[in-house]
Amino acid sequence: MLFPLNRPARLAVFASGRGSNLDAILSNFPKGHSLASVSLVMSDNADAGALEKALTRGIPAYTFPFPARKKDKDGLGRKAFEREAEHYLEAEQIDLICLAGFMRLFSLEFNERWQGRLLNIHPSLLPEFKGLHPQRQALESKVSEAGCTVHFVDAGVDTGPIILQKRVPVFATDTEESLSVRILEQEHLAYPEAIRLVLEGKAKFEAVL
Repeated sequence: MLFPLNRPARLAVFASGRGSNLDAILSNFPKGHSLASVSLVMSDNADAGALEKALTRGIPAYTFPFPARKKDKDGLGRKAFEREAEHYLEAEQIDLICLAGFMRLFSLEFNERWQGRLLNIHPSLLPEFKGLHPQRQALESKVSEAGCTVHFVDAGVDTGPIILQKRVPVFATDTEESLSVRILEQEHLAYPEAIRLVLEGKAKFEAVL
């Protein structure tokens, strides 16, 4: 599938937590929007606030357990989640998946199947500070700038082609919490902007060499 489409795109948002980035996406692409709207929300966490946000807006929302890797050494839990996800993705005819605080890693097969149609947002200026606690990593490294990155997902962890980044200053008085809040404000601007670039065909997946 190549973007742009000749119709509004159908988005799926995967989230593990409260869903603040989901809120930003919903605000920018409400139902009936000419470019896209959210047609599905999925989570690995039955208590995720994102599920309630979706249901109150009449958006199909589902949860299915996806164990952490250390508890899923044979990968069967991940495979089960991916099978469940694919069922709903197909049923809702999803064009683009947006990971928004989704704290699990997909299989190589899933990533390849959705290559160019699977986005993630990470609270650092990639390729710096991949993985967990990037704000803490930034503070410990005493950098003067931090920020967020929206990127296509590939086989690695936070390694896919970058779509866009937004920057914030790091202050000497910053804590992990204060820096996270400032970065999150930029995430809410960055994700809708990146989605628009992808759907308009202005940002395309190109393998990182």
